[in-house]
Amino acid sequence: QVQLVESGGGLVQAGGSLRLSCAASGRTNSRYVMAWFRQAPGKGREFVAAISRSGSNTYYADSVKGRFTISRDNARNTVYLQMNGLKPEDTAVYYCAARDGVSVLTNTYHYNYWGQGTQVTVSS
Repeated sequence: QVQLVESGGGLVQAGGSLRLSCAASGRTNSRYVMAWFRQAPGKGREFVAAISRSGSNTYYADSVKGRFTISRDNARNTVYLQMNGLKPEDTAVYYCAARDGVSVLTNTYHYNYWGQGTQVTVSS
């Protein structure tokens, strides 16, 4: 079992930046593939970014590529999402997720553990 707690959300103007953090507790963080998803009001949960267990491989949704960066610090059991150039359409609840496996996948049903989410609001 692993517990995930997100932080770092908030209100920011378009063009601004935020850094989300996801702290993991329980089993060793390094055994999990980690990802960020988001869910805007009235929409389904969508993939944002994912990172392999070692951190050597990262994957991004086309909508955030070049603006967001996912990283991890396994010594601190923490995953980050640096978000630059934020747009109003990035407004959503952002969720951290963990997958007990090797492959880096982008569908929600591949992820076993979820945090409670943190709200990101981008004003125009």
